[in-house]
Amino acid sequence: MLTEVFSELFPLMSTANPQTLEWLLNVAIEHEYPSGRAVVMEDAWGNAVYFVVSGWVKVRRTVGEDSVALAIFGRGDFFGEMAILDESPRSTDVIALSPVKLLSISRERFIQILFKDPQLHHRMLQLMVRRLRQINVRLQMRSSPPAVKLAHTLVTLGESYGQESDLGREIFNIPFKDLAEVTEIGVEETTKIMEKLHEKGWIKIDSANNITYLVNFKQLMNLAGKV
Repeated sequence: MLTEVFSELFPLMSTANPQTLEWLLNVAIEHEYPSGRAVVMEDAWGNAVYFVVSGWVKVRRTVGEDSVALAIFGRGDFFGEMAILDESPRSTDVIALSPVKLLSISRERFIQILFKDPQLHHRMLQLMVRRLRQINVRLQMRSSPPAVKLAHTLVTLGESYGQESDLGREIFNIPFKDLAEVTEIGVEETTKIMEKLHEKGWIKIDSANNITYLVNFKQLMNLAGKV
């Protein structure tokens, strides 16, 4: 991967200097996983930072035989940064929702480069603060109607990872169970709301190609209270 492509694909790298980008690419390890495969196991947290080159993954919490999706990441995002900084054990793992390509950079190498490139260090702090704000918004929305919360989840995914197409902004056709858990509503509620949004023409689900089109993005934003 060229340094220019790396910088454009990952917002975290947008302010890094060329020497940093070249060094990171030289030490990065490429990974490919099929849908459903565990990408990072519970005992591997804290070993590396992972960058999503393509595909979709979910972070899930596991307690015994039960698991709950906590977050969904797509192309251009990264995960694992918190674990390498606080070195605390994790009860979560990461699962590929679709075929996925990742780059990983070991904890030691990544911390080393953060000290060498103040711009990258500052950019990482900015993105971590943004994630904290997103968590605060989710907490504030806990008492909102399920449709508002689900619309907010769809809009956030569309804004973060959506690709423009003739049918609207497209995202991965995330299983309703995972959508429900990330949104913190029931699966039955999620199914009914998604069906209603489909009837209204605000979304279109292409199950054959695993794509959900956010056809009327403006209306979804209005419903989510983001306009």
